[in-house]
Amino acid sequence: MPRRSAVAAPSPPPLTGVAATPVAFVRAITLAYWRYGKDPSEALHLAQIAPEMLQDSDARITAWQMEQISGAAMQELDDEALGWFGRRLPWGSYGMLARASISAPSLGVALKRWCRHHGLLTDDIALQLQVQAGTASITVTERSELGALREFCLVSVLRNIHGLACWLVDSRIGLLETQFPFAAPPHAWAYAVLFSGPTRFAAGPANIRFDAQYLDLPLRRDERALRQMLQHALPLTVLQYRRDRLLVQRVRQTLAADGAGVQNAQTLAQLLHVSERTLHRQLKEEGATLQGLKDEARRVRAVDLLQRTERPIKQVAEAAGFRNEKSFIRAFKGWTGQSPGDFRRHAGVDSLGP
Repeated sequence: MPRRSAVAAPSPPPLTGVAATPVAFVRAITLAYWRYGKDPSEALHLAQIAPEMLQDSDARITAWQMEQISGAAMQELDDEALGWFGRRLPWGSYGMLARASISAPSLGVALKRWCRHHGLLTDDIALQLQVQAGTASITVTERSELGALREFCLVSVLRNIHGLACWLVDSRIGLLETQFPFAAPPHAWAYAVLFSGPTRFAAGPANIRFDAQYLDLPLRRDERALRQMLQHALPLTVLQYRRDRLLVQRVRQTLAADGAGVQNAQTLAQLLHVSERTLHRQLKEEGATLQGLKDEARRVRAVDLLQRTERPIKQVAEAAGFRNEKSFIRAFKGWTGQSPGDFRRHAGVDSLGP
């Protein structure tokens, strides 16, 4: 994506920024320069990247440095694809795609437009949005040989579309899985930073997978916000949105599906591919607590079992995630004002339990 209308002297870098971007991606950008017969020295200087750093496979740069060199290269080469494809994507190409998507009624429609219109820019790759069994996936199909820029291309395309999706709905979109067709590179450690959730290598076409419910979210951006974003679009690829607008719903569904299997925050956080700290913080931002959602799931499950089955009260307590019958009865009275047995009788089912 474009980031500025002209190359300008950068502001001083945040020296405390975390260096988490592998130098391999910088080498890919310099390769694009040489392909176009241009010298990357000025761009490297602008990003404060020493040329000798390119020879160190273990070297890393900060997000600020990556933004500087990427933005400079896009403008100097007049190619927002940075040499990935058989023809340039002139300055403003990705801005055009964003404008074509911004009026969509939902994220799903916006992403379908983006994937379809991307095919008008290049036929070297094809993007496709699919939904199956509640999971959405965006897949990159390679239609031509991408050569030495293959990894940088596939990573960047998926990072860009994921970042755009998060921006459009103003929400963190947790990834269930990311996969790439190439073997794990020496800097495979970086993928844990680049993509949330697990990453698989040598596993078929490049794609990202996430909960399909995000596709139904309405867009929260307008043309004015788009113009502002296009001035500094590259941070979309690194910005971690704090808020997940579907987190409460995802927690409810996970608790309901797993029954009594989810006993603590650590287990739930692992299932949702977030840290415990992030889980608690985001729930608080949504006005919820994990304990409250667990109580809600237990109550719903208990009521359902009492109404639909003749299981003894003790078994209902166990199925609802209680350690013993006494604590279940106490909690149930707090929820409904009735004991489980009274509730069942009033619901028209005779209790076989004590």
